[in-house]
Amino acid sequence: MRFQQLMHVRRLASAAATTLMRRPTTGTTATTTMFPVTSHIATTVRTMAGSGAPIPELTQITDNVQRGNYATLTDKDVAHFEQLLGKNHVLTEDLEGYNICFLKRIRGNSKLVLKPANTAEVAAVLQYCNERRLAVVPQGGNTGLVGGSVPICDEIVLSLARLNKVISVDEVTGIAVVEAGCILENFDQKARDVGLTVPLDLGAKASCHIGGNVSTNAGGVRVVRYGNLHGSVLGVEAVLATGQVLDLMSNFKKDNTGYHMKHLFIGSEGTLGVVTKLSMLCPHSSRAVNVAFIGLNSFDDVLKTFVSAKRNLGEILSSCELIDERALNTALQQFKFLNSPISGYPFYMLIETSGSNGDHDEEKINQFIGDGMERGEIQDGTVTGDPGKVQEIWKIREMVPLGLIEKSFCFKYDISLPLRDFYNIVDVMRERCGPYATVVCGYGHLGDSNLHLNVSCEEFNDEIYKRVEPFVYEYTSKLKGSISAEHGIGFLKKDYLHYSKDPVAIGYMREMKRLLDPNGILNPYKVLN
Repeated sequence: MRFQQLMHVRRLASAAATTLMRRPTTGTTATTTMFPVTSHIATTVRTMAGSGAPIPELTQITDNVQRGNYATLTDKDVAHFEQLLGKNHVLTEDLEGYNICFLKRIRGNSKLVLKPANTAEVAAVLQYCNERRLAVVPQGGNTGLVGGSVPICDEIVLSLARLNKVISVDEVTGIAVVEAGCILENFDQKARDVGLTVPLDLGAKASCHIGGNVSTNAGGVRVVRYGNLHGSVLGVEAVLATGQVLDLMSNFKKDNTGYHMKHLFIGSEGTLGVVTKLSMLCPHSSRAVNVAFIGLNSFDDVLKTFVSAKRNLGEILSSCELIDERALNTALQQFKFLNSPISGYPFYMLIETSGSNGDHDEEKINQFIGDGMERGEIQDGTVTGDPGKVQEIWKIREMVPLGLIEKSFCFKYDISLPLRDFYNIVDVMRERCGPYATVVCGYGHLGDSNLHLNVSCEEFNDEIYKRVEPFVYEYTSKLKGSISAEHGIGFLKKDYLHYSKDPVAIGYMREMKRLLDPNGILNPYKVLN
């Protein structure tokens, strides 16, 4: 029985089915594809704080951090920066938002925020700080999850917020040149104005900066389609700790001229230099976007469906996300404005296709789902190409991480694991934590083997902490996985780097740090322990 026949039978069986309309494409009539919606909904240590959590204690005190051998800020230093940048761009008051990380896990004690307007001013600031041995932490949108963009002690915050221009977007070559402080969403809008799209999409796109994305090698939901930023970023401009400007900009995919030094600054989290500008290859935006939200009974069915998606959706597959039942239900309970089109299944997949032919893409995704239902791998779901409905489904995925921290403490882990073992750690942690955890769940980017493991509890306690760390990292290491798939190392994971990196490799990383930042002023206490 084919997909449309299955749909006809199931519509008759469910009068309460919810319909999502498909966006019309040029020269076509809008169509409706739906599955019935079932009614059942299954119900010194740093901790993850919820949105209503109090201001954390100073991290230098709670974590017993020994301050580096850096100079102490003086009034003379402040006066120098005021002369250099202008008084309006040298902040000494109301700095809480710059000192506390997004998740309220880390709190620094910086007394000064500098907001340069261009690369020359960044270079002048760093040259002075290097000569004075004043430690500096580069900061973008401050949306990071590992404490990499805030001070640990009293480092000067170097905000890139004023370097926010999209310099150029070439619709012929697809190459965009943008300053590091440009908000990702604004960058993407400029690209879309000429029919392109930024090959990076994150839940924090409305506030994160493209420079921070590059500095952490952010992944997001479309790595399965476009790859990571090491491939999309064609060149960077970076300022070294000494104030020297390193021009590594390029407008070509092919540039085989010696060492590709740009890669040193993609993912180094501001410890080797401050990225001030970059060029990026932007693909053409898709005319037809479809999203399927489907329910499955087992992780084995998830894997079979993923293989089928790669095989049968091929060139139009642009995202493949996994959400387990506990993660979804937590988000729905916390945010009443969310509406899930289906419920009552252990696993959910969000599969997106992007292409140039709406009729062709719709036929392919319908065939894919119909075949999956015939095999018993897909149990239920909905498909839409309507832009508003697409956004509604993506909003569910984007709110899952926030739902888990809304009213509870949460240990969050961002790990890469072999696909066959992708979800096992969730079951293992559920058993290890037992009654100490309120929710143990997993969601993430199935398409690139990136799991977000979450362990929530009513409040932090030593018993649950001992059960999660360092066990999560040991488990990941035994499977040859990565302890950080896309969030970086920052401050929170620096003690665990050895679980993913060979000691010899870590030694060479230290040598690179000493070479490019001899006084160690750039983002100290991060990445390398």
